[in-house]
Amino acid sequence: MANHKKYALIGSGMMGCEHIENLKLVDGAELVAIAEPNAEPRRWAEHTLGPDHGVRFYDDHQSLIGAEALDAVIIATPNFTHHDIVRDLALHPIAILVEKPMATTAGDAAAMLDLANAREHLFWVGLEYRYMPPVSQFIDRVHRGDVGKVRMLSIREHRFPFLQKVDDWNRFNRNTGGTLVEKCCHFFDLMRLILRAEPVRVFASGGVDVNHLDERYNGEIPDIIDNALVVVDFDNATRASLDLCMFAEGSREQEDICVVGDTAKLEVGIPSGIIRTSPRDRSGWRDEHVTVSHRVLRAGSHHGATFYQLSAFHQALVTNAPPTVNARDGLMSVRMGLAAQDSIATGRAVTLST
Repeated sequence: MANHKKYALIGSGMMGCEHIENLKLVDGAELVAIAEPNAEPRRWAEHTLGPDHGVRFYDDHQSLIGAEALDAVIIATPNFTHHDIVRDLALHPIAILVEKPMATTAGDAAAMLDLANAREHLFWVGLEYRYMPPVSQFIDRVHRGDVGKVRMLSIREHRFPFLQKVDDWNRFNRNTGGTLVEKCCHFFDLMRLILRAEPVRVFASGGVDVNHLDERYNGEIPDIIDNALVVVDFDNATRASLDLCMFAEGSREQEDICVVGDTAKLEVGIPSGIIRTSPRDRSGWRDEHVTVSHRVLRAGSHHGATFYQLSAFHQALVTNAPPTVNARDGLMSVRMGLAAQDSIATGRAVTLST
């Protein structure tokens, strides 16, 4: 079959298992191997795969690449490992999908852009919010002129705190790049995509005020920002804002996006996949059915953003098409998040060069 492609997965933690579920749904995609050094996420992968899966496991990505004939690799490891893994894989004739954020530093992201530009095979950054059907329809309507000339864009995310991950790596900026990189790279990517412009100035205010302050890891207190307001000026005289709160669990709409033009205003709400039963409750969860756009989303459904992105990635792999989300998109989403965090730290606006 022309569309049949063999995939490997590097990292089978929370996001890796989501990729396993979604690969099952992509016609022509076959997961043949997983690299995962830790026993617990291996067990998660085994459970997600189900009985008689036939997927081979490796302790590291180097062993996997040396032993398998592959068409594509998905990198779903902790953020701070992305650069080194991509560097190792870049010389191999395989397509690469690296989870967001592309890197935790601007230097690593720039180096990965150079690696991507130097190779012929598909390189894609996992900024999947673009692919949510309500969001993609919203973007199409903005681009076809439904609001006239765009002047302002605002994005609000009010959600639950970060979940626990393997070895609690996501509790510290040195591992994640910081909340405005780890989580908000999605929104900075959407800003550039919707406005079709490049950022020139970032100002932000935020802090570590509620979440994780009672936690200790080898005596360290987590330092990840849990709330922020960010304003971005763009080179086409538009501006965008981000309102982030990571201790607003129970919000029916986890994200809202609004564009105002000179003739109209357009909004889209993205439902919470899971909503806690009571404020600050870290144990009780319930499914929530929310009608958005043209369909109903159910918590736990695998037809989410990752599925639509994997479908687009696989189609590009089959047809040898260029990536929709390229290394420069990944780089810019990281740079914008880092600039916002620098602005919070210094109290001054940060100028960005394009």
